[in-house]
Amino acid sequence: MQMTPMIESFVMHFGEMGSRWGFNRTVGQMYALLVISETPLSANQIAEALSVSRGNVSMGLKELQSWQLIKQHHVPGDRKEYYQSAGTIWEMANRVFEERRKREMDPTLTLLRGIMLETPENKEEIYAQQRLQEIHDLLETISKWTSELQQMNPDTLGTLMKLGSGVGKVIDMKNKLMKTNKTPERKPDKE
Repeated sequence: MQMTPMIESFVMHFGEMGSRWGFNRTVGQMYALLVISETPLSANQIAEALSVSRGNVSMGLKELQSWQLIKQHHVPGDRKEYYQSAGTIWEMANRVFEERRKREMDPTLTLLRGIMLETPENKEEIYAQQRLQEIHDLLETISKWTSELQQMNPDTLGTLMKLGSGVGKVIDMKNKLMKTNKTPERKPDKE
């Protein structure tokens, strides 16, 4: 694959983003290259395009396979293994989020649940436990919400995302209406 300035710009940026998503810069660059490549690439092609060692590419491919972000592709008559991104962009985003949930949110929720079972021994621990309960509840809500989003089909999810802040405005309006309707009714005047 020829690294044009446009492709190189994207690949380098994706490498930086990959480090924020939970894998190293080179793995992010490798994945970016596979995402935008029309044809499957061999490990040698990836190493050459990114100017990295073949060993580094081999380790990166294993990591991408563990995330289920790439799949192997065999070319008849060729002993080399080729790789390509697995699934659609939506599926890729879903897998990255799911892996991050498993690696980041689940262990935190497990820790918080364990702490919540402990009996606080003093005022500081009571306050700390209350704050930890708030963190737990927020993470639990986010986890449930994202799980529901992940089960939506891409078209429905895309529509929901396009609604964006419009959904928040509708909810705000509903809450204002509910507050207005909860005001105590005036008793009729006696005649």
